[in-house]
Amino acid sequence: MPPAPGDREARRDDVSEAVWRVLADKGFGGLTLRAVAAEMGASTGLLMHYFPTKRALLTHALDLLERRTAQRPRRARPAAGLATVRVMLLDILPLTPDDTARNRIWVSSWDLSLADEELTADQAGRYARLRSTIRPHLDDARRLGELPASADPEQLAATVVAFTHGLVVQALFDPARFSEDAQVAALDGFLASLASPCPAGEIRRVAVPGG
Repeated sequence: MPPAPGDREARRDDVSEAVWRVLADKGFGGLTLRAVAAEMGASTGLLMHYFPTKRALLTHALDLLERRTAQRPRRARPAAGLATVRVMLLDILPLTPDDTARNRIWVSSWDLSLADEELTADQAGRYARLRSTIRPHLDDARRLGELPASADPEQLAATVVAFTHGLVVQALFDPARFSEDAQVAALDGFLASLASPCPAGEIRRVAVPGG
């Protein structure tokens, strides 16, 4: 007798959670059907009943991770403008064990995503959605005078996301140098660099931990 639709979806989610644990612990190179099955204490045949290919397995796992990430508790949003942008970015950085594991999963998934057109498009869509959630707060910051009137919120949103995810990657590879305090200091320095234009000929410097 086939499982009820709700049971089947719950089982697929169980498999995806095992995928997360394998990616966080072993990276993409360690992601095999055998490794996921061992993580669940199940057979590879059971996994293939729900996900016939490794690509299908990873696609569902990342889609579920995106939904769970959106539903997780967040820091309280303070006043409008850059203060809200700051807490949104703090929610992304690997500042806790859970956030570190989640970021390790995302970074580990890039290998296959870069080699697969549909997965590449999925990841590009995630970045577009992230930029779209940040942009209104950059609009607020410009309206409040926290950013120059000439600032382009669309371009700033792209810059902010690029900086934050670059910091994520460095913190994952060098956690001793990019401690929690160091990540927060780097983020605050970066946001301060956006707040006002540099005088002519001056190069804005952003604090780099240990630099």
